[in-house]
Amino acid sequence: MAIARLARLGRQAKRPHGLCLKMSAVAILGLCFVFIWSMFSSPANSVTTQRESFDDVSQPVAANTKVNGSQTQSQEKSLEKHNQEDKKAKLESDLGKKDEKKVNGSVSVSVRKHESKKRNEKDVKKDKHNVKSPNEKTENDDVEKENDEEEEGLVVDGKEEEFDSEGEVIVDSEGNDDLIQQENGESGEKVEGESGGSRSTGEKRKIKGPVFYPKAHYSWKLCSTRSKQNYIPCIDIESGTARFLNYRHRERSCPRSPPMCLVPLPHTGYGPPVPWPDSKSKILYMNVVHPKLVAYIKKHNWLVEDGEYLTFPQNQSEFKGGVLHYLESIEEMVPDIEWGKNIRVVLDMGCGDESFVASLLDKEVLTLSLGLKDDLVDLAQVSLERGFPTVVSPFGSRRLPFPSGAFDAIHCGGCSILWHSNGGKLLLEMNRILRPGGYFILSTMHDSIEEEEAMTTLTSSICWNILAHKTDEVSEVGVKIYQKPESNDIYELRRKKNPPLCKENENPDAAWYVHMKTCLHTIPSSIEQHGAEWPEEWPKRLETYPDWLNDKEKLIADTNHWKAIIEKSYLTGMGIDWSKIRNVMDMKAINGGFAAALRQQKVWVMNVVPVHAPDTLPVIYDRGLIGVYHDWCESFGSYPRSYDLLHADHLFSRLKNRCKKPVSIVVEMDRLLRPGGWVIVRDKVEILDPLEGILRSMHWEIRLTYAQNKEGILCAQKTLWRP
Repeated sequence: MAIARLARLGRQAKRPHGLCLKMSAVAILGLCFVFIWSMFSSPANSVTTQRESFDDVSQPVAANTKVNGSQTQSQEKSLEKHNQEDKKAKLESDLGKKDEKKVNGSVSVSVRKHESKKRNEKDVKKDKHNVKSPNEKTENDDVEKENDEEEEGLVVDGKEEEFDSEGEVIVDSEGNDDLIQQENGESGEKVEGESGGSRSTGEKRKIKGPVFYPKAHYSWKLCSTRSKQNYIPCIDIESGTARFLNYRHRERSCPRSPPMCLVPLPHTGYGPPVPWPDSKSKILYMNVVHPKLVAYIKKHNWLVEDGEYLTFPQNQSEFKGGVLHYLESIEEMVPDIEWGKNIRVVLDMGCGDESFVASLLDKEVLTLSLGLKDDLVDLAQVSLERGFPTVVSPFGSRRLPFPSGAFDAIHCGGCSILWHSNGGKLLLEMNRILRPGGYFILSTMHDSIEEEEAMTTLTSSICWNILAHKTDEVSEVGVKIYQKPESNDIYELRRKKNPPLCKENENPDAAWYVHMKTCLHTIPSSIEQHGAEWPEEWPKRLETYPDWLNDKEKLIADTNHWKAIIEKSYLTGMGIDWSKIRNVMDMKAINGGFAAALRQQKVWVMNVVPVHAPDTLPVIYDRGLIGVYHDWCESFGSYPRSYDLLHADHLFSRLKNRCKKPVSIVVEMDRLLRPGGWVIVRDKVEILDPLEGILRSMHWEIRLTYAQNKEGILCAQKTLWRP
C-alpha cells in the first residue's frame, strides 16, 4: 500500500503543473533575494542625506553586501538546483555571514540603514564595552602592526563601525563647497571606495587603499554657510525650510558627508592673535566679532570695546567684590578645597567673563570651560581667543565626551541650568564625570523656593552631602558646595532606591553618542579601578602614575620619549616661535606624555583620545591634564581658528580604511588652526608625501620634512591665504 502511494506521488511530481510550481517558487525566491540585496546596499551615486540623530546607531550591518554580476549568476544557478527550504537556509546563512564579517574593503555610506542591536551580557562583561585598558598593549605596538592587521572599531561607546577605504572617486562637497578629483593609484583593478561597494574582480579579499592618493588633484572653495567664518559643522546644520528658522542643533549632529570646503576668515580686520599672557586682558575685536556680541557688550561692564581691541578690566567681573574674593570665600567654606594642590582639574559649565578660569590658572588649577552652544551669544570663541581651555558641546540628552570620575570639581557660576528637570539626568551626568569625593560648586543670584526644594530632593537621592551653604554679603551670591560620596555604603542606606544603581554591564566611561542614564554608577572600590583613590597633590600627580595601572614602565617610557623629542627637536629644530603658541591640541594622545613634556612652556594641551583607540583618557585626567573623546571621521567641537599648534602622531595610519574621506581630516585641521599656526605630523612616508601636496594645495608653507626608515616628520604653517 505504501509503495503504491509513493509511486502515485512520483507520477504527480512529473506532471507539468508540478514543474510550474517549482518555477514559480524559484522566481519568488529570486525576487526576495533581489529585495534583500537592495536593502543591504546603496547605489554609488545615491544622494547623501543629513543625519539628525545618532540614537539608532548601535552595531551597523556589514556595509560590503553588494554582489557583483558573476556572483549573482552563480547564486541563481545554485538556487535552481535546490528546493525551497534549502534556498532559504542558504540565503539566511550567507547574509548572516556578511553581517558578522568586518570588511576593510570599499563601503557604501549613502542612505545606509543601521540595525540597533544590544550586545549580550557576556560580551559586555568580558570587555567592558570594548574599552581596552592601556595595560593591554601600547600604541607603538599597534602602529608597527598597522599594515598587517585590521584597525579597531569604535571602543568608547561599545559599538563597532565598519571601515571605509578610498578609491577612484569624484567627490561633491557639502553645500557647493568644492570638487575633488582623485585618480586611482592602483593599476588593473577598479575600486569604488568612496561611495560604491563593487569590485571588478570576483575575488573575496580585503582592499586597503592608501590614505591619500599621490595622483589626487584638489581644488578648494570657501564654505558658503550661514555661520560663515564661525562654522561648526556638527552644530551649525542647515537643511530644508529650517535654514531660515534655526540652524543650530541642540544635539551634536554631523553632515553625512564631511565638509570639504575651507572656512573663510572674518571679512576685515583679522590679525594675529595677541600673544599670551597679554591675551588675558585684551584680544583683537575683529577676530571674534559677532552681531550678538555687540549687544552683549553694551549690557556688561567686564568687557569693553577699546579701539581695535576687546579689553577685560581686572577690577570688573561678573562676581561682585571680585573673583579673588569669590575663590577665597569658597576655600573658607570648605578648607579641604586647596586650589592648585588638592584641586587641579575643574570643569566650568558655560562661558562667562572667564575671570574664574583666569584666576584659577594663577593658582595652578587647569579649568576646562564647556561652551553650551545655543542661539544666545556664545562666549566660547572669546575664551579660546584669550587662551583659555575651552570645548563646545551641546548639553541635552547625551553624555559629555569625558570619562567617569574625571574632574576634581565642577563649577556652575550664576547657574540657570534646571538640574532637576527630566528626572535629574543633567545632574546625574555631573555625578558620572565627577571624581568620587569631588566637589560640585553651585552659585546663583536668586533661587526660587520650588527650584531649591527640587534640587535638595535630587541631591539627597544621589547622596550628595551639602558641605556649605552661604550667601556672601559682598557679592550677594548664594553658594552651595556639594560633595560626591567616596564609597557605596551610603547608597545601600537609602530608603528609596531612586534613582537606582546602574547595571553591572553599564560602562560609565562610554561617552560617544551615548544617552544619559537615570541611574547611579557605583563608586570604584578596587585598587584596579580608576577613581578608587584620590590622586596625589599637584604637581606631584603629573609624575606619579596611578596604582590601577599594572604596566607603569610603559607610561614612564612614553613620558621620557616625548621629553627627549620636544627638547631636542620640537623646541629648537622646527623653527616654531613658541612665545606665540598658547592653544595646543594633541590629536592622538596616548597617556599625555606629549602634554606633560610641554609643562614648562606657557601652553595648555587638549588631549584628544580617538574613540577607536585604547581608552587612556582616565590616565590623562589622573595625571592632572585635560582631554576629550573624539571620532576624527567627524568635525571637532570647537570654533574655527581655535588652536595655535596641532600635533598628530601616527593619526592617519590609525585611521587608514576607516574614515569615508580621510582628506576631510586635513580640511578639519585647516578649520581648527589659526592663520600663522603650526601643524606637526609624524607618520609613514607613504602618508606624508601626498599630505604635503594637500597642504600645498591649501597654500600652506612646508617648513620641514624629514624621513628615515619609512617614517618621517612634516612641519607646516598655515598662511593667511584664502581663495
